Amino acid sequence: MVSETTAQAATAGCDARERARGALLGLAVGDALGAPAENMRPSEIRSRWGRIEGFVTDRPAGTDDTEYAIFSGLLLARHGSALTVRQAEHAWHQWIADQDEGPFRGAGFSERGTLENLRRGLAAPISAQHRHAWSDGLAMRAAPFGVFAAGRPAEAARLVAVDGSVSHDGEGIYGGQAVAAGVAAAMGGASVTSVIAAALSVVPMDSWTARSLRRAVVAAQRVQPDALTRERTVRSAVVIGGYPWTDLAPEAVGLAFGAFAAARGDFRTSVLTAVNMGRDADTTAAVAGALAGASAGVSAIPEEWATAIGPVTGSCLPSMRGYHVLDIADLLTTDEEVAP
Repeated sequence: MVSETTAQAATAGCDARERARGALLGLAVGDALGAPAENMRPSEIRSRWGRIEGFVTDRPAGTDDTEYAIFSGLLLARHGSALTVRQAEHAWHQWIADQDEGPFRGAGFSERGTLENLRRGLAAPISAQHRHAWSDGLAMRAAPFGVFAAGRPAEAARLVAVDGSVSHDGEGIYGGQAVAAGVAAAMGGASVTSVIAAALSVVPMDSWTARSLRRAVVAAQRVQPDALTRERTVRSAVVIGGYPWTDLAPEAVGLAFGAFAAARGDFRTSVLTAVNMGRDADTTAAVAGALAGASAGVSAIPEEWATAIGPVTGSCLPSMRGYHVLDIADLLTTDEEVAP
């Protein structure tokens, strides 16, 4: 296990671009590693693969998590801190809702509900009034806001809520804010403890999201004899047994921060801990990867994982086809603008 002090010393020299690339490539790597284990129980993962220690498919690929993160990154590159709800809603129409996207494979329930409402002519925040406004669909695309607002967790939380008002409400917004703030703190070189504190500082302390995050982190800090016991402890502190939906924002965010805390920010351990806990494994690993990547920089991502990530195929969002997460990281750390 890498100590928090050692990890901080190793990454003290990371610049903004290295951290930005680490955050967004880390998100995509976590998404691709976790995708095969999505909606599975740990026992099912062990029965099929043993413990997942790397890619378990010949052609690893991300899911809607990566493509929606690219969408949010482009939205930020276009509007920056001046982003408004109307601009976010317009982007949803221009890049998604008004496109002939076919069956929309890979989209989550919150996205499908949002698109149905937008196509019916409903405007934000009414467009977010659907059955899955509490999902982790905002949390999965929140990392670019932290990259953009590096070192400014409150600003990252404010901006992600602007985007989120189109698709989410309540705990769904809080989950996105916790992730955005955590990534922003990590981008500023904060310690693991300070990253967690930043995430908690932007959500109501009596919210389900805050309670879940605190429980996961406390469980992660307990000394355990092995990785399996540590994962079981974190998972049992957060997961609602028997509940069928695995995309609950408070649960996914808690598991992701728990994995990050258990690993003391180490990239490989953070991501694999999240993957092997199952549930919404692509999202929890994507968030854990974004936090750890922002903390440690892109060089902390194993080369065999990093090189497996290519431009997205547009399987979920055809308008995002051909973009690479590293393109977005570079856009968010330069003065370039995306044309309207």
